[in-house]
Amino acid sequence: MLERFVDDAGRVDYAGLARDRTDLDRFVAWVLDTGFERQGLAYHLNAYNALAMYSVLDRGVPDSLDGLEKLRFFVLRRFAFRDRELSLYAYENDVIRPLGEERVHFALNCMAAHCPRLPRAPFRAETLQAELERETRRFVDEPRNVRVDPAARTVHLSEIFRFYTEDFLAKAPSLVAYVNRWRRDPVPEDLRVAFIPYDWSVNRQSSLPP
Repeated sequence: MLERFVDDAGRVDYAGLARDRTDLDRFVAWVLDTGFERQGLAYHLNAYNALAMYSVLDRGVPDSLDGLEKLRFFVLRRFAFRDRELSLYAYENDVIRPLGEERVHFALNCMAAHCPRLPRAPFRAETLQAELERETRRFVDEPRNVRVDPAARTVHLSEIFRFYTEDFLAKAPSLVAYVNRWRRDPVPEDLRVAFIPYDWSVNRQSSLPP
């Protein structure tokens, strides 16, 4: 399903997916029946991303997940797992983040334009560490996520670094130091940090630029 309906930029062909959503529906049904107890991180990443995509379709593919739609999408919509009911917000914050792997923030995708790029293949337990490194390096090397303005002595970071500051500072003394662990061109550590406003537009292929 990811290979068929996701492009290289991580954008989703929701129109095509809506016409042939059998694989997505089958996977979501399996996830809800399987539950999340004693499951590994790769499973959770795939499950969260599939549930988010499923929710976008069920919402009729809204233009944006901002405003009141954010509350409905992340908090009010709950999924009946075999273990218990969970919203996407609770799944991320009560199940996934406590596992202590901060790089999940470069792999989890809520289907918004400024989310990390959605891969065209599922995460796999046996290769997960390499996949998380790949996604982290790709994220911090993209100008839309990390942008240096030498004249203003400022580095502009994705708001993901503001949303989850505590997770990143558990692994590095500063946000810039964390970025530099993975970035090809290091950022001067004495720059002021500003955050790039998050674009909550849905990541559909038809409405986003390349």
